[in-house]
Amino acid sequence: MAVQMQCKNASLGYEGAIVAEKLDFTISKGDYLCILGENGSGKSTLIKAILGLKPQISGEIAWCGDVRKNEVGYLPQQTVVQKDFPASVREIVRSGCLAKCGFRPFYNKQEKELAENTMKQLEIDALAKRCYRELSGGQQQRVLLARALCATRKMLLLDEPVTGLDPKAQIELYELIAKLNREGITIIMVSHDVAAAVKYASHILHIGSHRQLFFGKTSDYVQSRTGKMFLETEAADND
Repeated sequence: MAVQMQCKNASLGYEGAIVAEKLDFTISKGDYLCILGENGSGKSTLIKAILGLKPQISGEIAWCGDVRKNEVGYLPQQTVVQKDFPASVREIVRSGCLAKCGFRPFYNKQEKELAENTMKQLEIDALAKRCYRELSGGQQQRVLLARALCATRKMLLLDEPVTGLDPKAQIELYELIAKLNREGITIIMVSHDVAAAVKYASHILHIGSHRQLFFGKTSDYVQSRTGKMFLETEAADND
């Protein structure tokens, strides 16, 4: 598969403090990469570096193939303010096309059709006129996912997308993301959920305090020392 992004010996941090270093991984077209790690391990800083919002301290994060950093659909963690946003579902989904509009103060026919088709694809077209803040958590995440898909059909970066959702909504969103991946969209997802990562992802990047613990195929992660340790810890926590 064609390589879309390479991270080579990258060190990340802020205000002079390094939070992760010597990160080495590659993302290819059609991959489903899950980034695991505890709080403070550098996951959020890595997201900002991937999006081009914060430069790495050293090393390289390079885009290649058919993807550039402005062609990544981003689904951030929701804040309380965002959950209470007083706009319609259709307005929010269409806003994913803003980058395509350039200086135009309106959406063209193709962009409107893209928004409508994306809402149908994610089964939220019946909610188009509803106010976003009146929706359930799972419905809101589908709306934000639809907005991200309007921005790009190449790669999605999802930051803890199931946080705050009930178990049923979590499974439905995981299954929807997996379906999008099977349709050819590259997925990068940040998560604390090791069990879900092992179930859905094709590749795992596990970072610990200041260092990379693992990168490779999920099947190899399950057999690795790191994978076994974290899977056992999660299983014990759920007992």
